[in-house]
Amino acid sequence: MAVNPAKFLREVRAEAAKVTWPSRRETLVTTGLVLAMAAVAAIFFFVVDQVIGVGVRALFGVA
Repeated sequence: MAVNPAKFLREVRAEAAKVTWPSRRETLVTTGLVLAMAAVAAIFFFVVDQVIGVGVRALFGVA
């Protein structure tokens, strides 16, 4: 199989032209939502960890 770098680059450029890139606003909104969901997940797991810790301490009588 022969490799033609020029043809490859033309095909890459043609495929890249088909991509629909998000706007700056869409990128900022999506980034904000991802950060917010990460914070919510972190708080949730912190609370669950604390509840389990209290339960284990109560179960084993460790102060």
